Amino acid sequence: MSVQERKERDRAARERLIVATARELAERQGWDAVTTRRLAQRIEYSQPVLYSHFRGKREIIGAVALEGAAELATAVRAATSAASTTGGPRGRVAALAHAYLDFAARHPAVYDALFQLDGGLAYAREDTPAPLKDAFASLLETLAEVAGDGVDPGPFTETFWAALHGLATLTRAGRLPPEDAASRVGLLVDRLARV
Repeated sequence: MSVQERKERDRAARERLIVATARELAERQGWDAVTTRRLAQRIEYSQPVLYSHFRGKREIIGAVALEGAAELATAVRAATSAASTTGGPRGRVAALAHAYLDFAARHPAVYDALFQLDGGLAYAREDTPAPLKDAFASLLETLAEVAGDGVDPGPFTETFWAALHGLATLTRAGRLPPEDAASRVGLLVDRLARV
């Protein structure tokens, strides 16, 4: 391994460490607790080293969001794939909804980085980063088959996603009783998915 390859490997490892540490700190204490000074102390590097990777907290939030988007896509695809053999289209849509809401509940700081905070990422544009496009594609793959005749699957998926986002954020904020979560998912699937 050349010196340059080792430096690139070390740089990539430091970047992963910064993102993992920011994510862990945000999940435990919220995004307000994530500061460049605190991150530098936790990873045992100076702030200038941290700034050599990210210009600030906004870019760190963006990096967490991209990582989270890839994880969300994986979770949705795994759930819909598992439901493919037994549940048919309705089962896949229900599995998608439950996987999405479970991800939002288990990873609130990552979910906020994805959909609530400014991470400097472009959404719904040509220059949207690939992990964000893939997360949306993971929803579209299942929802397109239940959009209904003459319904554009893109806006249908956006509408379904918006409903899931509303359920996730309102439940987390304590605005919806958690014991009714399953019935809300059932209503959403029954009313929007044409199966």
